[in-house]
Amino acid sequence: MARVVIIGGHGKVALRLAPILAARGDEVTSIVRNRDHVADVEAVGATALVADVESMDTEAIASVLAGNDAVVWSAGAGGGDPQRTYAVDRDAAIRSMDAAALAGVRRYIMVSYLGAGPGHGIPPESDFFAYAEAKAAADAHLKEADLDWTILGPGPLTLDEPTGRIEVREPGSGRVARGDVAAVIAAALVEPATVRRTVPFGNGDVPIADALAQV
Repeated sequence: MARVVIIGGHGKVALRLAPILAARGDEVTSIVRNRDHVADVEAVGATALVADVESMDTEAIASVLAGNDAVVWSAGAGGGDPQRTYAVDRDAAIRSMDAAALAGVRRYIMVSYLGAGPGHGIPPESDFFAYAEAKAAADAHLKEADLDWTILGPGPLTLDEPTGRIEVREPGSGRVARGDVAAVIAAALVEPATVRRTVPFGNGDVPIADALAQV
């Protein structure tokens, strides 16, 4: 049994992740910003914690992470406003990494995206540019952190039925069901081969556990 805290607990991936973790006996705390989301989170087997990581400093975030075994960052500003995108997807994410280290929570899973990084290739005039830049900065910070980190890079997300199978791939266009992203997070949490690795993936033909064991 592990104690796992999910930051961004009301997201479509997080709401699929919590019941997977709860079913295997993990103790799940899902951090949400909106109190109206508490019931949804608790309905899938997590304990809801209302906290706004966008406005919290490192020490405050550390205080809510303390006592857990792992952190999953599955939060996001949702696009639209570049200023808020940088505030959440870059700045708050980086503070959460520093907070995990401060709190002694070594295992950290970052949900990024396929193709993230300094060479993302998104032009500045694109609506996606701020997100790409924010993710590149957050992922780079995590790679330098004294944590047992994993960066997961799923392709474009779908609401298809999960297949339980993926393909670990270089950046491309591999689409992937949100349910499979959740299953990959759950499997990565307990797969030593994924520690300090970036795992780009989309749906494919290899069972998730097997694919992650071979990264």
